[in-house]
Amino acid sequence: MLDELITFVAGDGNDLDAQAARDAACDVLDQIFGDADTWAELTDTAGTVVSRDGLVMLLESFLARYVYNRVPVIAERLNRMTDPQMVQRADDEMRQIIAVMVSVRIPSDPFAVDWAGSEGQQIADDAVRLTYEALQGLDGDAQ
Repeated sequence: MLDELITFVAGDGNDLDAQAARDAACDVLDQIFGDADTWAELTDTAGTVVSRDGLVMLLESFLARYVYNRVPVIAERLNRMTDPQMVQRADDEMRQIIAVMVSVRIPSDPFAVDWAGSEGQQIADDAVRLTYEALQGLDGDAQ
C-alpha cells in the first residue's frame, strides 16, 4: 500500500528526477509514521499532521529532500571528507540551507500551485539552481 502511495506521489523512479522524488517521499513518510507498526498507529500519527499547516510543512519537507537528492554534488563532496563528525555537520548544514531555500520559494498559497505542472516544476528547478549557487558560494567559486 505505501509503495502505491509513493508511486502516486513520486512516480515509478524510472529516471533520476523520479528516483529523487521517490526517495524524498519515502523519507517524508518515515518522518510522519516513524515506528508505527499497526494501522491504528498509522491512523493516529496521520491525524496529527493532516491539517492545512501540517500539509504545508510536509510539502516543504518533501521539496527540500527532493532538492537534496537531485544535487549529486553534495554526496560527492561529503564522500571526500574523512572525519565522520565533519561529514555529519556539513550534511546537516546543507540540508538546512536547502530547507530555507525551499521555504523561501514556496508561494503564499501552495494549494493553488499545480505541482505536477510547469509551475511546480519551476519552483523545484529554482530551488535546485539556488542549491548549486549556494555550493559555489561555500567553495568561494561564486563569480
